[in-house]
Amino acid sequence: MDIVAQASGLTRYYEIGGGIGGGHRTLKALDGAGFTLHAGKTLAVVGESGCGKSTLARLITLIEPPTAGQLTLDGVDVASADREAIRRLRRTVQIVFQDPYGSLNPRKKIGTILEEPLVINTDRDAEARRAAALEMLDRVGLRREHYNRYPHMFSGGQRQRIAIARALMLRPKLVVADEPVSALDVSIQAQVLNLLMELQEEFNLAYLFISHGLSVVEHISNEVMVMYLGRTVEQGPKEEVFSNPRHPYTKALLASTPFVDPARRAERVVLKGELPSPLDPPGGCAFHKRCPIAKARCASERPELARHDSVDVACHAVES
Repeated sequence: MDIVAQASGLTRYYEIGGGIGGGHRTLKALDGAGFTLHAGKTLAVVGESGCGKSTLARLITLIEPPTAGQLTLDGVDVASADREAIRRLRRTVQIVFQDPYGSLNPRKKIGTILEEPLVINTDRDAEARRAAALEMLDRVGLRREHYNRYPHMFSGGQRQRIAIARALMLRPKLVVADEPVSALDVSIQAQVLNLLMELQEEFNLAYLFISHGLSVVEHISNEVMVMYLGRTVEQGPKEEVFSNPRHPYTKALLASTPFVDPARRAERVVLKGELPSPLDPPGGCAFHKRCPIAKARCASERPELARHDSVDVACHAVES
């Protein structure tokens, strides 16, 4: 099975200057993520706002370079790639944004929006570009007459279909879906998720699917990475993470996830306190101040990811 993307120790730090008292501080937005993503598979990245999900998306889509670590896309080491190689890689990785209302230019017709990636990245003539755009409208469940309409004439779900169509115009191998259904009505979310799964099967796409909740990713993901304050706390096959969550943060996320099946409803876990600032993270385990099972060791010693059966977990309680 083809490896589309691979990362190890992927890190992104920002130097923050000024403010009261002056001086510089380091914001550790992403602090050592790693994964292997195969063609036709979906890695779901889950966690609260500020956990590093969007930073990871910016690194994978080559919007920003990593501070440290290794990232390989389509067999190319990003760190050692020249400008031309990076330009080619950007065609193989595309992104679908969260807001279907803000991601489409309101002044451009849908046809122009879909053809723009082809204008920039290929030498196809106008007729070929139009044919490709019309074909992609068909594939995402829209009508060909939509080609000449403007974004304001569409619902949120239709706009997200257009955004997905645009992302697929260059036939990428990897699509980063940054909370692509969180701004949509619940009744529309399932339709868009089903579309993404159909397109994945048709084009053998790899997805990096970012979400703040576990309920959305259960049906679309193959592997789940749970992040907290820039670090991975649990990572493994979807079935294992959902049926036997090991990290207390994963358990809390699952307990707050609504399930129709009464047998799957976990006892509610209320997290104490606020999510700490990444500018001033707690010592030891970053989760220890909110953790219901934290011990003295957790405040002083940071747990590292360790394999337990088929799942990697960073928790002292799991080790003991």
